[in-house]
Amino acid sequence: MKDIFNNDWTEILKGEFEKDYYKELRKLLINEYRTHEIFPKAEDIFNAFKYTAYSDVKVVILGQDPYHNVGQAHGLAFSVKKGVKIPPSLVNIYKELNTDLGLEIPQTGYLKSWADEGIMLLNTTLTVRAHEPMSHSKIGWEIFTNSVIEKLNEKEEPIVFILWGNHAKKRKSFITNPKHLIIEGVHPSPLSANRGFFGSKPFSRANKFLEENNINPPSWIVK
Repeated sequence: MKDIFNNDWTEILKGEFEKDYYKELRKLLINEYRTHEIFPKAEDIFNAFKYTAYSDVKVVILGQDPYHNVGQAHGLAFSVKKGVKIPPSLVNIYKELNTDLGLEIPQTGYLKSWADEGIMLLNTTLTVRAHEPMSHSKIGWEIFTNSVIEKLNEKEEPIVFILWGNHAKKRKSFITNPKHLIIEGVHPSPLSANRGFFGSKPFSRANKFLEENNINPPSWIVK
C-alpha cells in the first residue's frame, strides 16, 4: 500500500491495513464511492492522521462520524471547510472555548490549525453516505479506530483524551495507560450541551495537565 500519511502513522498502522477486516472494508468503500455520494472525498478520509503525526499528538478529541451534508466533511472531527457555516456543535465548542480560555469566538469552522498543534480530531467512523448519518458505522471503521486508540494509549508521553457524549465514552475501555488523562463530558450538540457541557472547562483542564507533565500545551487558537 502506498504511503498515504507521510509521517510515523505509516509504520504504526501498516499491519492494520493487512488485516482481513480492513481488506473487506476497502472493497466495500470502493463500491460505495462508485455507487453513492460519500463524504468526505476519498483523498480526505485520513486527514486526521496526515495533519497530526503520532509523535506530535498531545490531545485527542473523539468524534462520531463525518458531517453528512454537502461540502462539510474533510476528514477532521467537528471541523468544516473554510466558508462553510459553522455547525451547531462547533458553535457550542467555541462558546466554551471563549468562557474557558477567554479566546475570541472564531469566524471559521476550519480546525486544521488545531491539528497542526497536536490536537488529533478523530472520528470513530471515517466515512458516511450523503444525508444518512451513521450509515457507515457498522462496516469496519470502528475496528480500525479502536486499534488507533489502542496505539495512542501505548504512547510514552502523556496525552489528553477528550470524550464528549456516550458514543465517545464507550472508547474509554481502550485507554488504560495511567500516564494519560481522560476528560469525559456531555456532547456539545444543542440537544445536550445545556446538561453540563457548558462550564466543564475541558480546554484549561487539558492545558493544566500537559503543563504539569512539562509538555507545551496547544494554544487552541483557530486560524
